[in-house]
Amino acid sequence: MERKEFLRTLGAGAAFAITFPCLGSCSKDNEVEGDIVTPPTNVDFTIDLTSSEAAKLANNGGFILKNLVVVVRNLEGEFVAATQICSHEQYDQVRFVNQEGGIFYCDVHGSKFSQTGTPLNEIPNSTSRALKIYNTSLEGDILRVFE
Repeated sequence: MERKEFLRTLGAGAAFAITFPCLGSCSKDNEVEGDIVTPPTNVDFTIDLTSSEAAKLANNGGFILKNLVVVVRNLEGEFVAATQICSHEQYDQVRFVNQEGGIFYCDVHGSKFSQTGTPLNEIPNSTSRALKIYNTSLEGDILRVFE
């Protein structure tokens, strides 16, 4: 029996049952959470550290997202701020993780950056561009993040 004849004898139901698992695995398994956005410019805002918005900054290692900026109280208790936009492909998924002494991490492609913005790993077809770090200053309970 030739292949074409064999496939015809299976019928549509059997063909669907055989090919359905293949179709499912061809779906977008690598869907990216987040958006590609333009990095912010002229960043200059304040955060009242006594506000509910800043509650996560009360503890070392905590961070918040504001105006496309990741604002962190690092593991040493110092405030650091970086763009939320990854320098690799401009996804808005940079977060602070309590690994390797505290790093900025983009889970879209696994990009890692030091607290000074220096890339810590090489992603295939990637760039070695640093992550934008912003200035911070603290006056009383008001934290300013600015360029």
